[in-house]
Amino acid sequence: MKKPLFALLLCAATAVQAAPYLPASGRQVIETLPRRGDPVQQELRRMRSELNARPGDMALATALATRYIGLARSETDPRYLGYAQAALAPWWWLSSPPAPVRLLRATLLQSTHQFKPAMDDLKAVLAADPANAQAWLTQATVQTVQGDYAGATTSCAHLSTMSIELITITCIANVGAATGRSLKSEQLLELTLERSSNAPAELQVWALTLLAEMAQRRDAADLAETRYQRALALSPRDSYLLGAYADFLLEQRRANEVVALLKDQTRIDALLLRRALALQQLGNARTALAADIKELAARFDAATQRGDTVHQREQARFELLLRHDPATALTLARRNWAVQKEAADIRIYLESALHARDANAAKPVLDWVALNRTEDVAASRLIRQLQAGT
Repeated sequence: MKKPLFALLLCAATAVQAAPYLPASGRQVIETLPRRGDPVQQELRRMRSELNARPGDMALATALATRYIGLARSETDPRYLGYAQAALAPWWWLSSPPAPVRLLRATLLQSTHQFKPAMDDLKAVLAADPANAQAWLTQATVQTVQGDYAGATTSCAHLSTMSIELITITCIANVGAATGRSLKSEQLLELTLERSSNAPAELQVWALTLLAEMAQRRDAADLAETRYQRALALSPRDSYLLGAYADFLLEQRRANEVVALLKDQTRIDALLLRRALALQQLGNARTALAADIKELAARFDAATQRGDTVHQREQARFELLLRHDPATALTLARRNWAVQKEAADIRIYLESALHARDANAAKPVLDWVALNRTEDVAASRLIRQLQAGT
């Protein structure tokens, strides 16, 4: 994860599209655009201008796309993912584009949960270049999300001779956290991070975020807090990190902090959802909560009309916790489970089944948890409630 290897993993952020927004008046500030004097924006404008003049310059196009992918996460702005795809337009629809384009295409495809075509591209890249560390890492990420832990372990193992130790160990620990080896994986990753102080900041953020989630899942709240804060100090606008920390704060009943944390980040549907949940938890901001619920409903309805199924997990949380419709939430959670199987997917499926009073519907997840020896105190609590029929 150095150079493109590092940028691509962290920027496999989920593409988010929102419904058109109509401001209340011409005086309302909708968005603060990047300053034209910003060196990053100046460089991007220069690269775009050059690419417009030479649209077939693949080296320039992939360099620009990589920059955009990096900004998508660092700036909490999914529109950069669309800009990245546009930069690759001359090659995007080719069945066998050049390897650099194909790797970027796989990254963008998996960001919108198009996992099969993403995996097809990754396998093609690796068949031609078995030493491509970025392809192994991206493949491991997709395999972990889909629950192919054996495949992910193999992909991570390939990294050991191609990248720095922290990349390999974080990759392996991510699998271990989902397969009954959470504490040992956490200890190994923590030790590796301690001796990797010179690793790129983005890589440290990845490791720290995973470590924080591991601590959170075993109810070590103080340790999780420390790790989240360390990660935020390095990357305060990382959209995945903001969402994970917001969920932690919601669990801790610290809704005021969530509202402050996400004050300027609600372009992302998942972050707007968390702010709405915080407002609901506060109980004294009904007007703001109603506005957020209305906005989320419009965004999710627009996504449904487009056939966009990327955010079914977030939509399930919306239906369950904000609209109080467990039947719809369970339907969405079940569909989401067919696509991805991360800790948050387990929890929303179990919680939806519990509130729908349908323990039988949770059987696929219960079987999965038992098979993989999943360790998560929140999931365990939900399972006990389901089994008790409460």
